Formats: sequence, C-alpha cells, structure tokens
Amino acid sequence: MPQMAPLFWLNLFIFFSVSFMLFLIMNYFLPPFSKTKPITLPTKSKKLYWKW
Repeated sequence: MPQMAPLFWLNLFIFFSVSFMLFLIMNYFLPPFSKTKPITLPTKSKKLYWKW
C-alpha cells in the first residue's frame, strides 16, 4: 500500500540515525588500537642505490 511508504522510510531513517549516532559515540569514547612498531633487525642498513 502506498500509504505505508512514509512510515517505512521513517523507520529506516530512525534506524540509520541511531546506528550513526552509536558509531560516532563509540569512535569518540573508545581509543583506537595501538599500532605496534615493526621489528627492526640490528644489522647495519646498507644504502639503497635509488636513494641519495
């Protein structure tokens, strides 16, 4: 029924709004994962020929 279309889109809009607000709140309060530093070998690094 065409009369139900606005209610359907309203439900989708409310769902999208709540999901988006939850996403923003989680990004604001939860810290990002800490990146680990790559393991460097203690060998002497040789100069590459394409770098000056």
